[in-house]
Amino acid sequence: MRIMFVGDSMTVGSAGDYTWRYRMWQHLNASYGGPYKIVGPRKELHDPAAGDGAGGSLDYGDPGFPERSRGHLAGWGEGWQHMVPLIGDAVRQGKADTLLISLGLIDLGFYTDAEQTAANVRRFVAEAREANRRVRAVLMPVIPNIRAFTEPAFAAECEYFNELLAKAVADLDEPSSPLLLASRPEGWDIDRDTYDGTHPNVSGEHLIAGAFAAAMHEAWDVGGPYTPASASASAFTS
Repeated sequence: MRIMFVGDSMTVGSAGDYTWRYRMWQHLNASYGGPYKIVGPRKELHDPAAGDGAGGSLDYGDPGFPERSRGHLAGWGEGWQHMVPLIGDAVRQGKADTLLISLGLIDLGFYTDAEQTAANVRRFVAEAREANRRVRAVLMPVIPNIRAFTEPAFAAECEYFNELLAKAVADLDEPSSPLLLASRPEGWDIDRDTYDGTHPNVSGEHLIAGAFAAAMHEAWDVGGPYTPASASASAFTS
């Protein structure tokens, strides 16, 4: 299994974060009984102190998070439309067969409406399959942020996109290239699970990783039920 994390700022994380990617690495080390590798063309976190176009940070919350497991295709301010032209090469170069995707909030907030964003989802899947016809993916619905609590129109757009996302997953699912729609993180609370109304803190990281882990375990028998794991390295991550 060769996993690639695809996402926006909630996935890439910021300097000093652990990230839900790290939590998933912990979970797989503790519960997955087979070989796997985390792949992706990027390794960095977002560096808020750097200017636009500057390099990212490698200052992870746990410096023991091994470099070989930090791979991802995620970026601060990047959404579905940004990832469409990148996903094919990323899948080919990393030989990825499993994508864990959390995208959409930034699209709806700054770039595209729900229908345009859903169209980009379909383009993304087509590009990923062009690179690997047997690629599988778990897609996370948009998790509403603080803006959705203050702007009813934005909240409605998020809900509409999630409906379109569910339809896209159902339409595009194939036995040879399965798609799963993850459940929203259970009990998500922006005051408890984010540090700014959008980006996950430690508890939020666990909830997001847990939602992906539950989907993979229930549908594909990958890993076990999610529980916070130790950060010890595993022979399966080489």
